[in-house]
Amino acid sequence: MPCPALPEGFDATDPDLLHDRVPFPEFAQLRQTAPVWWCPQRRGITGFDDEGYWAVTRHADVKYVSTHPELFSSTTNTAIIRFNEHIQREQIDAQRLIMLNMDPPEHTRVRQIVQRGFTPRAIRGLEAALRDRAGKIVAKALTASRDGSFDFVTEVACELPLQAIAELIGVPQEDRLRIFDWSNKMIAYDDPEYAITEEVGSNAAMELIGYAMNLSAARKECPAKDIVTQLVAAAGQGNLGSDEFGFFVLLLAVAGNETTRNAISHGMHAFLTHPEEWERYKATRPATTAEEIVRWATPVVSFQRTATQDTELGGQKIKAGDRVGLFYSSANHDPEVFTDPDRFDITRDPNPHLGFGGGGPHFCLGKSLAIMEIDLIFNALADSLPDLRLAAPGPRRLRAAWLNGIKELRVTHP
Repeated sequence: MPCPALPEGFDATDPDLLHDRVPFPEFAQLRQTAPVWWCPQRRGITGFDDEGYWAVTRHADVKYVSTHPELFSSTTNTAIIRFNEHIQREQIDAQRLIMLNMDPPEHTRVRQIVQRGFTPRAIRGLEAALRDRAGKIVAKALTASRDGSFDFVTEVACELPLQAIAELIGVPQEDRLRIFDWSNKMIAYDDPEYAITEEVGSNAAMELIGYAMNLSAARKECPAKDIVTQLVAAAGQGNLGSDEFGFFVLLLAVAGNETTRNAISHGMHAFLTHPEEWERYKATRPATTAEEIVRWATPVVSFQRTATQDTELGGQKIKAGDRVGLFYSSANHDPEVFTDPDRFDITRDPNPHLGFGGGGPHFCLGKSLAIMEIDLIFNALADSLPDLRLAAPGPRRLRAAWLNGIKELRVTHP
């Protein structure tokens, strides 16, 4: 189906495009005229030996693909929709060891083990420590600037997710910045400001995996009352091998750190560009706030699946082996699902957004922890920095193919 309103060569995975903006107008055109649309690409430009992918932009279709893993595989080409064109196929295939890139039944086995650390009781057990740390993070930000301004991303947004990971898996606090550095290098290879190559990113991933494997080995030798022991050393319960635990921590570093950090950064920007919502939040602290921040931010613009057989979606015939892009940013602005979707509304309810995935086996395991972190940090900000203002026209965005990332957000306070 043609979509003549799109710009020449439009591709929503183009890192130059996402460096500037999320293409909401183009997504709206696609939802209306070609909700399952073939996006041609030069062979090999994304690291895949094909000539494009199907862009899926409607909420209902994204959910359908997400909940039918027997038709749409995460393993075949991984869930990452675009790599650097210089990546080797064996490097892509190696990422199948990450839970994000597994299909049932292997995914089911690993997830059943990992979810021990994300029970409601386990998450509640983190709340007091994280509330205390949220307060300290905001207090430190108050003193971080000499002229009243500071970078919200580095001083506030990145800190609590790192603290949460450190608390969750028992990483010593003095090592949290190493986790931050490794995770940045793994996802920043498309951004020339960081001058990071695929090799540097791969090395960072291996360093993080090695760190986690050493942590795993230490817990097997000397069990403790923490999640690492539960996952790798709990006799008779089915455990993760040291390498599996390493890849789990790698996934946490991106899925639990980068995404929550960007949700918090986008949330602050949304509040400061919608001051009436910031005033409403400070006055009433609605419980619906964090979910709307995640919908609004949608930190992961897109993931992908690969068709396992010939099938049909949105009136389009999809062949076995075709890649299918799931555009969560578009689905979360679908007017068939959300009233006035382009409005930031912290009291939005219901809010069936897909910011944690479209359901199915890969629905975000850490949703409750992410919601808690967002709630805690914005409560602390409202208490201690209620008069924050933007100190620059807008955020500096990350150049990336599938992340809605913010590198810097300058803010100021009286």
